[in-house]
Amino acid sequence: MKQFFKFMFASCLGVFLAGFVLFVFFAGLAASAGGKDDLKTVKSNSVLVVNAENAIPELTDNIEGRSPFKNEKHIGLQDLTDALARAANDSKIKGVLVDSRYLQIGPATASVLRSALIDFKKSGKFIVAYADDYSQDGYYLASTADKIIVNPNGAVEFKGIATEIPFFKDMLDRLDIKMQVYYAGQFKSATEPLRYNQMTPQNKMQTREYMQGIYNSMLSDISQSRHIPVAELNRIADEGVSQFAGDAIKYHLADQAGYYDEAQSELRSRLKLKDNEKIPSISLNDYAQSYTKTRGSSANKIAVVYAEGTIDMEQNATGKGDAKDGSIDGYRYAKIIRDIRNDKSIKAIVLRINSGGGSSMASDIIWRELMLAKAAGKPIIVSMGDYAASGGYYIATPADRIFAEPNTLTGSIGVFSIVPGFQKMFKDKLGISFDTVKTNVSSVGVSTVFDLNDSEAKRMQAQTDTIYEKFLNRVAVSRHKTRDEVNAIAQGRIWTGTKGKEIGLVDDIGGLSDAIKAAAQMAKLGDFRVSEYPKLQEPLQKFIAQWMGDQSGDQVKNVAISKELGSFYPLYEQIKQIQTMKGPQMRTPLMTPFK
Repeated sequence: MKQFFKFMFASCLGVFLAGFVLFVFFAGLAASAGGKDDLKTVKSNSVLVVNAENAIPELTDNIEGRSPFKNEKHIGLQDLTDALARAANDSKIKGVLVDSRYLQIGPATASVLRSALIDFKKSGKFIVAYADDYSQDGYYLASTADKIIVNPNGAVEFKGIATEIPFFKDMLDRLDIKMQVYYAGQFKSATEPLRYNQMTPQNKMQTREYMQGIYNSMLSDISQSRHIPVAELNRIADEGVSQFAGDAIKYHLADQAGYYDEAQSELRSRLKLKDNEKIPSISLNDYAQSYTKTRGSSANKIAVVYAEGTIDMEQNATGKGDAKDGSIDGYRYAKIIRDIRNDKSIKAIVLRINSGGGSSMASDIIWRELMLAKAAGKPIIVSMGDYAASGGYYIATPADRIFAEPNTLTGSIGVFSIVPGFQKMFKDKLGISFDTVKTNVSSVGVSTVFDLNDSEAKRMQAQTDTIYEKFLNRVAVSRHKTRDEVNAIAQGRIWTGTKGKEIGLVDDIGGLSDAIKAAAQMAKLGDFRVSEYPKLQEPLQKFIAQWMGDQSGDQVKNVAISKELGSFYPLYEQIKQIQTMKGPQMRTPLMTPFK
């Protein structure tokens, strides 16, 4: 009898839990289904608030760690720029308040958003900026404003840009972990933090060059908006004279030292409101959700495929495995491109790349599907975002034409492989030894508990060199160059989009809209509509699917860790990626954001 009640209780509990999950699931579907009733409301005489302190994906919601229990959207860069263009012609929107203390976006993304603000300003509407303190990257957006207000106790940071790269070699040595590294390309610096405790001369040279290109572009933009000569901006940065709000006014970086209420008074004056009258406002994120985006009704479609994040191999050829949003899974993207190839209504492909690369295997699988699509008569145009480097450049090689932003980081044509060796650590630190019985010299294969012997090390280097040669030849065919011409500009070296055009890795400087126009021209389309990929599941749907597959813990854990670590989360992600790397890699250097 006791067993009977035990099983009965378990069965009832199971039914209850199943019912609860289904209730949550369908309630979530209802909440996230979307419709006209979910559109945000825009009041008359409103101010549009632009804040770019959070990460901005290329495609809306294509980001890891979306909460399944919050009905919130992470609006993508293209939807944000579309919203600003729409606001310029919206009679309800009278102006913009730029509230940008810090930016957590790449230089190309910042440039695209800034250009959209400049275009908004051409409508004749105002832009006002306010912050207690402006970081230099936050000021880059704010410099578009007609009036820049800074808190009297604050400052406008202006000091030039730098990057800080962590090096792990000394730590690894203390732990007796031997990182066996094989690479091709003298500038392929992604593994330097594992091999050295400082940057090599080659890496310093390439980093200084592309950072200078980004900085020069930023100086030029600020100079035009603020009417301050570039030489004067450089002097301000070199001498460090912008320390306080008064300095910012003195050197024309800002227009007024004022508190938040004074900034509000400025807005009321421009909106012709009475003192203390509430200012109607809406964030750019909410404004992008205040209308239904029209896709057109043409039978002809251009597929825009957003390839953003690390290129990896979570799924296998049969589609088994959990591919994360905000990453580029080899087989997931292969299927997307294959479906596009077989869809007769799709006449061309635009591949928007924002990736520093990853798995060479996954990159090659995507390359193959793109080549098949091209052979099937689908023109392929590439548009590059913040990064389209290493594996990110590899998947660009099938393109008929490549567009890059001026500040895109591209190239990094090189390969590396890493085999961590824990043999000494296990023995000396933990007192654990390993032994083996094998039928052949290399039966153990690549192992982390036995150091590679000379023969195995030579094979690893040969494998890395072979993949590098394949990379060179892929680029040579794509860019109509010889192998040696490509090798001279490859070697793992990183270039800006502007420099990439000069050396022939890029065809044109332009954005996604330029790439779409080029695709329409190549496909000879008079009218068309855009179809975006990948098609994303709603967060709750994805969570339930992961829960059923017992993978939900990883998502919850990553959300918690990202909130706890904040700006240090990318470093945590880099360390995680080192741990999970499989096979030869096409990756850019491990980088922290510019400062």
